[in-house]
Amino acid sequence: MAAEEKKPVREDLYAIGRIRKCSGVKGELVVESMTPNSHRFSQLDTVFIGHDDREVRLNAVCIESTRPHRRGIVVKLKGIDDRNRAEELLGNYLFVLREERITLPPETYFVDDILGLRVEDEDGAQIGTVVDVLRLPAQDVYVVKQKGREFWIPSVREIIRSVDLRKRLLRIHVIEGLLESQQLGRSVE
Repeated sequence: MAAEEKKPVREDLYAIGRIRKCSGVKGELVVESMTPNSHRFSQLDTVFIGHDDREVRLNAVCIESTRPHRRGIVVKLKGIDDRNRAEELLGNYLFVLREERITLPPETYFVDDILGLRVEDEDGAQIGTVVDVLRLPAQDVYVVKQKGREFWIPSVREIIRSVDLRKRLLRIHVIEGLLESQQLGRSVE
């Protein structure tokens, strides 16, 4: 098998689900939804498939059918007609174009919008950069790194003061103990 060149980064693609396993022998895939509205899969005609946004197949793949599953959504893609072909896609993501993303309520953001934001306190002092978002039962937690330290910032109104996607800035209210490494943050090598 010949090595494929890496595709250029597609900044207009957004992951909406990850292929976790096969369902049956006819090429159906169980997809873990990465979107709050799992019904949106039934509203899509096409998706892009890839391991990450750098290795996405540039040709759209048609969705033949979808149905709910206890661990996500079962998706049948055109041209994936047996279990062997389906198994080749395990671990890959399903992507949609920017214009096919769902519309979020006010003051709600996509994870990829939050990643990379600079974090400052209310006085403009630099705290770090958001490097990950932990999706926890109570609320999301923003993982912020700066100079080898890591802080966990809960995404709650008492702490998050503003999100400015245009300026790529997250402004927070620092409460006692929030930025102490022995509490929420930890030293990182």
